[in-house]
Amino acid sequence: MADTAIIDVDGTLVDTNYQHALAWYRAFNRYDVVLPLWRIHRHIGMGGDQIVAALAGEGVEREHGDALREAWTEEFDKMIDEVRPFEGATDLLVELGRRGFAVVLASSGKPKHVDRFLDLIDGREHCRAWTTSEDVEKTKPAPDLMKVALAKVEGASGVAVGDSTWDFLAAGKLDLPGIAIRTGGFSPEELREAGAAHVFDSIPDLIDGLDRTPLRKAT
Repeated sequence: MADTAIIDVDGTLVDTNYQHALAWYRAFNRYDVVLPLWRIHRHIGMGGDQIVAALAGEGVEREHGDALREAWTEEFDKMIDEVRPFEGATDLLVELGRRGFAVVLASSGKPKHVDRFLDLIDGREHCRAWTTSEDVEKTKPAPDLMKVALAKVEGASGVAVGDSTWDFLAAGKLDLPGIAIRTGGFSPEELREAGAAHVFDSIPDLIDGLDRTPLRKAT
């Protein structure tokens, strides 16, 4: 049993993964680093502090890392008006609160992006707290964001909800049970291999199936 629901934002509550992939693709292209979009997508869910080296190597990180992250921000900002919440996103936050959980969002996004997404899902009303990239030095798959998220609500134990393999690799380092939603484009097999104990196709499916998960009722 747990008292806290730790929920990822990008790709889980709001539909951003493919915008992120395209923004990184365009950012790398500015520096003549051409990567296939499918490879970039496989890394979405990693924070910007880690994704450059993971995709293009330490040399590119040393030479262009900060500039690439700035370029990614510029490219993503051009698409942010297209971002929409997933069906049931706000309903999930409401239902988890009704079941007694402290709901905290574990986002590695830039503060201005997180603010925008909070508006889309009524997050300020239904969440106790949230994180941004400014809260930690290392983002997912490091566990730091989830650790900070749990601390922000003084939670004793948490359950991680996310859409990418990186969410569950991070959760596993803290021995947090994981619940995956396939909204990020990852397969059930990938998500389970990364550590998710439950996999749902959509947020409404998760809401319907909460009684079969560690989120059935808060301690």
